Amino acid sequence: QVQLVESGGGLVQAGGSLRLSCAASGRIFSINRMGWYRQAPGKQRELVATITSGSSTNYSDSVKGRFTISRDNAKNTVYLQMNSLKPEDTAVYYCNADLRDSNINRRSLWGQGTQVTVSS
Repeated sequence: QVQLVESGGGLVQAGGSLRLSCAASGRIFSINRMGWYRQAPGKQRELVATITSGSSTNYSDSVKGRFTISRDNAKNTVYLQMNSLKPEDTAVYYCNADLRDSNINRRSLWGQGTQVTVSS
């Protein structure tokens, strides 16, 4: 009933940009934190960036200065603006939301993932 829908992935050349979006839908009471994680082949899933309901952000060292996370609380949507993309950014990117549903139960939801491929 509560879902995360991602969009914006694709193929881009090194140095280019992409903007990912993730919209939460359903009966949601509140969203405490949303974030982006990624998993490259043969590697562990890693944190990319997170943002709280108060717009406090956290970034992995590998993307600092290049990626920007933002959110629209009214739309329950989080964005990831990715600039100066590098081949090592190639991965499946997953949206995550730490939220409370309409019954005030804590939920952690994951999107289906969207492929980002950066070519050189």
